[in-house]
Amino acid sequence: MKKFIQLSLYFWILTFHAQEKAIPFFKNGEAQIVKAFEDSSKWIRHDLWVETSFDSDGDGKMDRMHVAITRPYQTEKGLRLPIVYETSPYYAGTAGNLPELFWDVKHELGENPKPRAHSEVKRIGKRPIISNSQIKTWVPRGYIVVHSSSPGTGLSDGAPTVGGENESLAPKAVIDWLNGRAKGFSSREGFEQVKAFWSTGKVGMTGTSYNGTLPLAAATTGVEGLEAIIPIAPNTSYYHYYRSHGLVRSPGGYLGEDIDVLYDFIHSGKEENRARNNKVVRDYEMVNGMDRITGDYNDFWAKRDYLLQMKPMKAALLMAHGFNDWNVMPEHSYRISKKAIEMGIPTQIYYHQNGHGGPPPLKMMNRWFTRYLHGIENEVENDPKAWIVRENDGQKKPTPYEAYPNPSARPVTLYLEAGAPGIGNLQLKKSKNKSKETLTDNYSITGVSLAKAKISENRLLFLSPTLQQDIHVSGVPKITINVASSKKASNLSVWLVSLPWNNEWNAKTTDNLITRGWADIQNYKSLTKSKPLTPGKFYSMTFNLQPDDQIIKKGQQIGLLIFSSDYQFTLHPKPGTKLTVNLDKTSLEIPVVGGFDTFEKAIKKNN
Repeated sequence: MKKFIQLSLYFWILTFHAQEKAIPFFKNGEAQIVKAFEDSSKWIRHDLWVETSFDSDGDGKMDRMHVAITRPYQTEKGLRLPIVYETSPYYAGTAGNLPELFWDVKHELGENPKPRAHSEVKRIGKRPIISNSQIKTWVPRGYIVVHSSSPGTGLSDGAPTVGGENESLAPKAVIDWLNGRAKGFSSREGFEQVKAFWSTGKVGMTGTSYNGTLPLAAATTGVEGLEAIIPIAPNTSYYHYYRSHGLVRSPGGYLGEDIDVLYDFIHSGKEENRARNNKVVRDYEMVNGMDRITGDYNDFWAKRDYLLQMKPMKAALLMAHGFNDWNVMPEHSYRISKKAIEMGIPTQIYYHQNGHGGPPPLKMMNRWFTRYLHGIENEVENDPKAWIVRENDGQKKPTPYEAYPNPSARPVTLYLEAGAPGIGNLQLKKSKNKSKETLTDNYSITGVSLAKAKISENRLLFLSPTLQQDIHVSGVPKITINVASSKKASNLSVWLVSLPWNNEWNAKTTDNLITRGWADIQNYKSLTKSKPLTPGKFYSMTFNLQPDDQIIKKGQQIGLLIFSSDYQFTLHPKPGTKLTVNLDKTSLEIPVVGGFDTFEKAIKKNN
């Protein structure tokens, strides 16, 4: 009791001192709100332009990035603080999601797509306020908040490249300026320099979606001073965003979008530079590199894959993603966190069961920035490495795990037994009956309808026995399929579902959709070289579905749904293509906590 009173008195004195002196203070390893920093009317807000090392708009001058600062007024009196930094291409407005700007998905695979329309962004926003994000959270806790507009957007010079090198070097330049290594100017064209005299040089970056991609982009440069990043639902590879195992595939909710569409969506920079940028970036580099005909992986896409650029990276990494994010899919964070762990970078992953976006709880973010920006030894590096929100919990209540995937998960191989046009079996042993089953493509029938149908010629569906106890799936399911097409090219879509389907209006996604995957059979040998199919010839292909961590409830059946065109994600060729699956040479591998024995026990009756 005496020790408790002494500690309480110590923290009270510390808090009182911090409030009186207007300096950051910490409790339980977290930065606390300082009363003297709370008054927004006293915050100092100003903007400037940081000079970069590139000229992406071709005007013969190094591009300058528009930067906005928000800091406590005490920083004018000698107080130096670390920085929370968010950068974005969206701050000055976008072109909007006009249907005519998207590619028409109604065409045959392998054929040239119809031309699409373009649009100009009408720039909005006033300086010096680029954005108000992050400010109310972090300034009162003893941080300076910095925002910047990406190249070719807002009042920043340059051209948007959607994953090009300049989008990595732009935030690097800002961090260099915060550390006294780059020049900042009070105006876009002027020469009056501005110094970051209030900066400790310790920078943490965060943001969601594109704004979550850019912290990773900056970190891959290895820039000194970038100590920690918290990317939320980041796009870590534009190929993985717009393609899937060789297949042209749209991100969820944006059917017909591609990298050049996103370019038009964000291009809000100088009006006088836009025609040149369009010609050089969109109409030359992107048109020649993106390849909507084959969907193959090439140098254009490799340059926009941050996994390949991680060697210099050292910033501590806290990633966040939703397992049911069908826009920026969960593989994006999984592949980067896996590599970061292999590199020995301090890494934690936070997954929830919802869709796009969703930051970690503030407590997690606060501990991360407190440790790596303020240097407080709060032992966050010893916290559990994986935090997963369970199906019925709120996003602020994740369950800690030793790692993701769950270290106790083991691959369980399931085999197919015929049942078309009805429902076949998904089982632990190979069927003695060697069978082939055929489905007919029809893009107009949704995957949900196909999963719910008792009989359908447009899909193959295989169900496990009814689960007699819950099973925990954790990791990356994988399918090996032996398939023939009636045409030289066809879509291939695979869903892993939990049935019966919950038809309640408020049903959770996790009630029925486990995970999904898509592939181009033409890429059965190589992601970089597709080969037209010989109609009727069987090809074997193995590919991953999206990573997941889900508890499948007792009373459900796990279903493997195989079909061709996916209405929400793929191109829409004319109905009629036939896919024939050789069941004897097709199998599904799912990672189950407890492995084979646990799964076998779960499907046995009268346990």
